[in-house]
Formats: sequence, C-alpha cells, structure tokens
Amino acid sequence: MIDFSSVASFYREGGEFMHFILATGVAIVAIVLERTIVILGAGAVNSKRLTDDIVAAVGRGDLAGARNLSLLSKTPVARVAQAVLMAGPGDEARLQTAADNAATLALPALTKRLNHLNMLANVATLLGLLGTIFGLMVAFSSVSAADPAQRSAFLAVGISQALNTTAFGLLVAVPALLLHGWLASMVEGIADQVDDMSIRLSRALAMSAAARGAAQVVAIPGQQGGRAVQAGGR
Repeated sequence: MIDFSSVASFYREGGEFMHFILATGVAIVAIVLERTIVILGAGAVNSKRLTDDIVAAVGRGDLAGARNLSLLSKTPVARVAQAVLMAGPGDEARLQTAADNAATLALPALTKRLNHLNMLANVATLLGLLGTIFGLMVAFSSVSAADPAQRSAFLAVGISQALNTTAFGLLVAVPALLLHGWLASMVEGIADQVDDMSIRLSRALAMSAAARGAAQVVAIPGQQGGRAVQAGGR
C-alpha cells in the first residue's frame, strides 16, 4: 500500500526542481493518453480479415463490393484500400504507387508527437541531475557553516535530499521510454498491415485486369489466311 505521507515528504524534500520534473511527467502522460487513443483507434479493425475480404471480392470481380468494404472503416489500412480501388484496375506498379501515396498521407498522423516522449524523458533525467547538483551545492555550503560535530549528519541528510530529484527524474523518464517503445511498436504493426494490404490488393487488381483483358479477346468475322482473326491479333 502506498504511504502518501512518505511520498509527500519525498517530493517536498527534493526541492524546487521536483516541480519542473512533475510538469514534465504531466506532459508525458498527456501525450501518451492522446497517442494511445489515436493509435488504438487506427488499429481497431481486424486488418487481416479486412484485407482478405477485399482481396477476395476483387478476385471475384466484385469491385463495387470491395469498395463498399473499404468504406466501412477510416483506418489507414482501409484508406489505402480505397486509394488503390479508386485507381482502378491497371498495372501493378501504378497501383502500388497509389497505395504508397495513400500510406504517406495516412501513417504520419500516427507518429505525431511520439518523438516528444524521448525528448521529455531526457529532460526529466537531466532536470533530476541538475536538481541533485544544486542540492549538493546547498548541502556542502550548509555543512561548511555547521558545527564540526554535526557536519557528517548534515551532509548525509543533504545528500539524501539532493538525490531525491535524480530518483524522481528517473521515475518519470523510464516509464516514458517504455511507453514510447510500446506505442512505436504498435505504429510499426499498423504500417506492416498497410504494406500487406497495398501489395496484395495491387496484385489482385492487376491480375483481375489481365484476366478481364484476356476474356475480351473475341473472334472477328472474316478469314485471314484461313483462320479467324482475334482482337489485337495479326
């Protein structure tokens, strides 16, 4: 169970720099909460199932059904699917370019402010060290004016209080770095899902276009060299 009186004493004895570290921690919490909501929302849809369903619809030639499926969500994966489907059947390179352009617009919104967590973690650590240095300076100056018999006790108390800022800075910085890694890994997972959608859907549309082109080859009335002429043939 947390002893709040001990926590309050720890905070109070750390000095003025504890307030700056606390403000840094509040900023970290705000960024983590906001980014968690955004990133979890972007990955809320079962992207693998959505990709499978859209690719299957394209394989059946049901492009309208594939578009309807992509419009059911506003996640980055669905937005990339919409861009590829809007580009229409064509060669795979052109479709992949459309997917890359859509991903370039969709993914940066997920990484926004994530790098601030690293910066704020470093700030919290440095503020803790700075507070410790100032605390030690004050402690040594106090000890120099104290009675010789009490110097060791005063010095021990002063050093203990000065180190509170370092401890508090690390208590803020370490979770911030861990949370940054967790959020960044979720963004990487969404980026992998976007890549999977763009590659599979572009390939399916390219194959669908090729199959449709082959099906449109028809016999032309008349004879040429005793054989029926096919569209596009010689």
